[in-house]
Amino acid sequence: MEENIFQNRVDLTALNEQVKKIKAAIGTVIVGQEKMIDLLITAILADGHVLIEGVPGVAKTLTAKLLSKIISVAFSRIQFTPDLMPSDILGTSVYNLKTSEFEFKAGPIFSNIILIDEINRAPAKTQAALFEVMEERQVTIDGHTHKMNLPYVVLATQNPIEQEGTYRLPEAQLDRFLFKIAVGYPSQEEEIEILQRHHDRKGIQALAEVSAVLTADQIQAFRQFAQQVHIEQNLLVYIAQIIQETRNNPSVFLGASPRASIAILMAAKSFAMINGRDFVSPEDVKFVALPVLRHRIILSPEKEMEGITADEVVKQIVDKIEVPR
Repeated sequence: MEENIFQNRVDLTALNEQVKKIKAAIGTVIVGQEKMIDLLITAILADGHVLIEGVPGVAKTLTAKLLSKIISVAFSRIQFTPDLMPSDILGTSVYNLKTSEFEFKAGPIFSNIILIDEINRAPAKTQAALFEVMEERQVTIDGHTHKMNLPYVVLATQNPIEQEGTYRLPEAQLDRFLFKIAVGYPSQEEEIEILQRHHDRKGIQALAEVSAVLTADQIQAFRQFAQQVHIEQNLLVYIAQIIQETRNNPSVFLGASPRASIAILMAAKSFAMINGRDFVSPEDVKFVALPVLRHRIILSPEKEMEGITADEVVKQIVDKIEVPR
């Protein structure tokens, strides 16, 4: 009875239909990776950026391009390289001989969905150019502020293995990503399905068969729904306890900031919503905690030398905190 009251408070029928269409469209191209797809949809509805990490060939770039095609908005792709300058991304002022004035020529960062391929190949000064636009959805150049059109989402990919010609992302940059999604290898059954689909297409590009199912206005409307998703006080305490434990845990050198606790809150609300609920459950918090925190904590040197990973520590922290009921 209580659940029906919850469901009647916000009508999520339209959203659920769109989520089904998005998953069906992605499923025609991508085999498996259900968790990554759930997190990507969650991030878009939570107005967050995503860092996708995985070895070459596991469809990181393909998934990002696919998502941009499913959503009917402007798309821009930037391939990061060691010689890329901030002006190459943001744009620059160009002197117009006809008007005798400087005109601003916008760079590729001016779009709705931005795919940054191999983000860790650009040096710190180029990474710093993204700080303002990712946090405030605006760029300030030559004293003028240029606002971005909404929705505005940065999807970035990186390869965790290759070290040649790469740079470690600054902590301030990492903190601006809502999620860091780790993409693993497919199972043997999924690999067979990938081969079968590739064979059946006979050279036809997979993206050519996908059409848009979601508009910018719909995204903005669904984001308003996310603001109305209910969360109990004890779950707010639960989120705060998880974040506090990252700061007090002996395995962690640098814990998560308040931005991380807000990220868990917004992501849990959006994840609950795409699952047909307008109230957050403890399972929603646990599901989003790992991708929110894995890139926001720095392990102690001793734990790094032992080969302990951030994922293992985050899982230990989440399991340690008592789940509210």
